[in-house]
Amino acid sequence: MKLISWNVNGIRACVNKGFEDFFEKIDADIFCIQETKCQPEQIDLQFKGYEAYYYSAERKGYSGTAIYTKIKPKSVSYGIGIEEHDKEGRVITLEFENFYMVTIYTPNAKRELERLAYRQVWEDEIRRYLLELDTKKPVIMCGDLNVAHNEIDLKNPKSNRGNAGFTDEEREKMTELLKAGFIDTFRYLYPNKEEAYSWWSYMGHAREKNVGWRIDYFIVSDKIKEQIKEATIYPEVYGSDHCPVGLEIEI
Repeated sequence: MKLISWNVNGIRACVNKGFEDFFEKIDADIFCIQETKCQPEQIDLQFKGYEAYYYSAERKGYSGTAIYTKIKPKSVSYGIGIEEHDKEGRVITLEFENFYMVTIYTPNAKRELERLAYRQVWEDEIRRYLLELDTKKPVIMCGDLNVAHNEIDLKNPKSNRGNAGFTDEEREKMTELLKAGFIDTFRYLYPNKEEAYSWWSYMGHAREKNVGWRIDYFIVSDKIKEQIKEATIYPEVYGSDHCPVGLEIEI
């Protein structure tokens, strides 16, 4: 099974920058999207053979997630059942026969860390949510998690320490999630691979210099780690300040 995740930083803008070409070429079984930045009535993007599920933020032009799937899910749920979190359209869960597929767009702590306290609450609630799912069947979670977990996951760790996405608090929450019974699929296969990034600032020619961060992930239940076949980052794919990431897994 081939899975793709991509923070498109506005699906309508990304469609004008080659999104459909990549979507059709990659031919994923499930394609997850973060930061759609649109309401359902603002886009009609359909692909033959896929069902689409969109979850938009109450605030227009902000946040939002979507999933396209070739495999019909048994059930679909939006959010995690907590209104404070769910009004921003950040989580979609599809239940399949053998696993749950969850796409997540984690809140950014912001430049002055003004949302860091909220972010900590969010992380605890998401972990509880994923662990509850995991008691029923294995979980595959993907998305823009807005954190570079370790120093290897960004170009300039020393100068960025304490900045949004690389605070000790955010990194510790990722550690807690993994210790709770989940696997970072890319690092499981490539523990020492350097300069593997999925996001670059638009400033200072960061992308062409590969001054980036790895903040987009596929996280899976520890119990299915042996079924991971490949984890891929697609830095050659443009259209957003993030690039797509992928997972191949037998499940």
